[in-house]
Amino acid sequence: MRIVALPLTRHTHIALAACIAAAATLASPAARADGNWSIGALGGSLGLGAQVGYRFGDHFGVRVDGASYDYDRTVNVDDIDYDGTLALQSFGAQLDVYPFGGAFRISAGVRSNGNEVRMTATPTTSVSVGNQVFTPAQIGTLAGKAEVKSSMPTLTIGYGGKLAKGFTVGLDLGVGFQGEPKITSLTATGGTLSSTPQVQQQLVTEQARIEEEVKDYGLWPILQLSFVWRF
Repeated sequence: MRIVALPLTRHTHIALAACIAAAATLASPAARADGNWSIGALGGSLGLGAQVGYRFGDHFGVRVDGASYDYDRTVNVDDIDYDGTLALQSFGAQLDVYPFGGAFRISAGVRSNGNEVRMTATPTTSVSVGNQVFTPAQIGTLAGKAEVKSSMPTLTIGYGGKLAKGFTVGLDLGVGFQGEPKITSLTATGGTLSSTPQVQQQLVTEQARIEEEVKDYGLWPILQLSFVWRF
């Protein structure tokens, strides 16, 4: 379940500090790239997608973007190996403030957040579910889904420097406040005991245990790179 959200590590804080220092050095009131409107592509920890923006003047702008991506990997949750899919899907808008009138920006926004983790496991050895051990034949296939809040406020710092005439490259670093992940369903099917009250009771215990394990992962780190054309 560790892929539900990534904690902000010491290296993330160092990267943020480095970005601020570099931006302060480079953010003189140099002429920005051509045009007030912009359109382009982006990719990073929010997924892959497209972005449209408008800069009102030297100090303010807005951007709207959508991004999605599915990431598959095996995850170990409470000693059970699951085939997990991290499904990223979000859409949002943000207000950009350019305090120096150049390319350095501080941004605040909100995203409609459809991120979720889907996971399934078909144990081949006996596993502990809740407070009881079950054989593969008894438990069958386990499946679950973890979801976060549907609305995610964001706060980032960034820099959009001129790449060529009309084109800019941008980098945004920050965090999204997605709330504690919640397990919306944890089921067992196909086993000799899957539908019994005995297993159902242990699934409730297991679900609470998983939520306790991931409760500290309510922050989603944002690292997005964008290539945009201004017109």
